[in-house]
Order: sequence, then C-alpha cells, then structure tokens
Amino acid sequence: MPRKPRQDGTPPAQDDYERTFSFAGELHSVTEARLAAEEFLGALATRSPPAAHEYWDDILLVVTELAANVVQYAPGPFGLRMRRTFDGVHVTMCDTSTARPEPRPFVPRTGVGGIGWHLVRTLCTQVSVVVHEDGKDIHAFLPW
Repeated sequence: MPRKPRQDGTPPAQDDYERTFSFAGELHSVTEARLAAEEFLGALATRSPPAAHEYWDDILLVVTELAANVVQYAPGPFGLRMRRTFDGVHVTMCDTSTARPEPRPFVPRTGVGGIGWHLVRTLCTQVSVVVHEDGKDIHAFLPW
C-alpha cells in the first residue's frame, strides 16, 4: 500500500527515521537497548550515513550508559525512542523514577561508577530531563 505524504509535507520515507523500543528493566536489558540502537543506526546509515564514524560509537555509548543507569536506579520497565533530526539523532530514554540524574564524583581507584552521567553530558550537544507523574524522560541530542 503506497504511503501518502504527511500533513506537514514531510515525505513518507521520513517515518523510517524513528523507532521506539521497550525493555523489561533487567540487567540484560542494557545489552538489548544497545543492540536496538545499533539496529536503528544501521538502518539509518543506509539512507543517511554519519558525518563522522565516531558519531555512531558516541550514540551507542550514550544509549548504553542511559540504559545502565535506568537498570541501576529506576525499577521496572523502560523505553527507548530514537529519531533522526535535521542535524543528528535524538535519543529519549523513559523510565519509572522521578529522581533527576545527578553527577557523582568519579574516583578511578575505587572501581565504583560515577562516570556515566558525565559521559552523557559531554558527548551530547544537548541533554534535558523531563519529570512527570509516572517517571521521567531523558532527551539526549547527538550529532550524526
């Protein structure tokens, strides 16, 4: 069945630039989220390759860090939405916790985390957190 142009004039192929995934919120969900992100990027790259190879790796790292934080700090299932923007990729991680992420001190010799949120904020061009009644959405924008 042929697809009609959308009301805003965006071509129907643009719909292929967005995917939503759901995860159980268990430890293996971190790997599943990374694999889902890789699947999205693979499909995206066939139509719109990244301007630099490291952008692919940066997006995968951000998704992995966000998913790991969800599993560690927000009980329950979570969602991942990835969408191509005019100049990059918009990653949205939705979880069940209303607590905002806070940077923690990173002390390498302790072997304890603390670097994930710093990495996310460094690699992204913009990061915002929207808290709502049922949890929060973390919006991360990265170049592509």
